[in-house]
Amino acid sequence: MNKPRVLVAEDEFIVAMDLCDTIAEAGCEIEGPHADLSSAMLAVQKNRPDIAILDVNLRDGESFALAEKLMAENVPVIFHSGHFTVAEMQDRFPEATACTKPCPPGQMIERVQEALAA
Repeated sequence: MNKPRVLVAEDEFIVAMDLCDTIAEAGCEIEGPHADLSSAMLAVQKNRPDIAILDVNLRDGESFALAEKLMAENVPVIFHSGHFTVAEMQDRFPEATACTKPCPPGQMIERVQEALAA
């Protein structure tokens, strides 16, 4: 069975490494981490992920356009942000999942598993 491919877009290095380690330990293949929107978009064009974990504020802009593109292709999106509340993200993107930074590893794994099962 193939491992689910998870795109990680996060510009804070330590957070990105922790997030990637957590998701990899849960049995997923990691694409990234991508610190900027342009490299994340390029990665999606090359190989569509099964799910995406996106920080809202990346080095070169907000990830909203990428989220919209992914959701249009039925790729589940989990926003992982320290600047927006879960309620704000769910108001803007009701079909997405949102977690506030710092998100405990167990909670992130649950969110990934829920998104993949949906």
